[in-house]
Amino acid sequence: MKNVLVIYYSQSGQLESIARNIAKPFLNSDEIKVTFHEIQLEKPFPFPWDKASFFEAFPESFLQIPTALKPVSEEILNTKFDLVLLHYQVWFLSPSIPMNSFLKSAEAKTILNHTPVVTINGSRNMWIMAQEKVKVLLRDANAKLVGNVALVDRVGNLISVITIVHWMFSGVKKRYLGFFPLPGVSDKDIQESDKFGEAMLSQFEQNKLEDLQPKLTALGAVKISSYLVTVDKTANKIFNKWSNIIHKNQKNRKMLLKVFNVYLLLAIWLISPIVYILHLITYPFKLKTIKKETRYYQGV
Repeated sequence: MKNVLVIYYSQSGQLESIARNIAKPFLNSDEIKVTFHEIQLEKPFPFPWDKASFFEAFPESFLQIPTALKPVSEEILNTKFDLVLLHYQVWFLSPSIPMNSFLKSAEAKTILNHTPVVTINGSRNMWIMAQEKVKVLLRDANAKLVGNVALVDRVGNLISVITIVHWMFSGVKKRYLGFFPLPGVSDKDIQESDKFGEAMLSQFEQNKLEDLQPKLTALGAVKISSYLVTVDKTANKIFNKWSNIIHKNQKNRKMLLKVFNVYLLLAIWLISPIVYILHLITYPFKLKTIKKETRYYQGV
């Protein structure tokens, strides 16, 4: 009997739904025992979010400062897992505080030590740099990354800002104003995500997890937008400055967060369209670099 651990943190339930759909093929096997672990915080974040709480989470999210978690069960800690499916969200271009806190914990280092891991993220659209940070955390835990799946909101960047914000602050997944598309990863993509689980199971049963990622990529597990890669990298540099300024100036934290809020709105609605136009103009001259980056980010 082989052991597979599914780890996730989900506020709205979307990521849990993804986790359970991808795990279906494993659950249908008599040769595999699947264990689910939901990361839980000592002091949970609100859902739906309110504006103040949402921006309060920014500096610690980006700087990857951990918070206190509820303990992992002794049963999980005392089991040697043959594979871990690690599901995470992206908060402010970094792995979410709950997932970051888990990966930095002593418990994670016990569970993940010398263990193959497949990362699965469910995000709005920018996940590239967050995945790079997860790679570092997995290396620190002595885990072996063997696969990656990125499930994203497929609508346009600015439209998804509107729909996701409405969902986060209302707690209800519905068409904003009755005509905007549904927010988040589509129900179709979630329901069909078990195809990734099938590929994982096949390679797992053959003891060929080192060949998993090309199989996942062929199934559409990782789609790269060169424009969003550029935005992600640029925004990381800017967020690094803002988060450090705010975190180091606790007396002025609330005022600085309000200023950051204004800056973020300007960046999304004024700067990002300009960046997109510049990206289109320079695209033919960067084609070789873009192809190289795409191959890298589609791998592990």
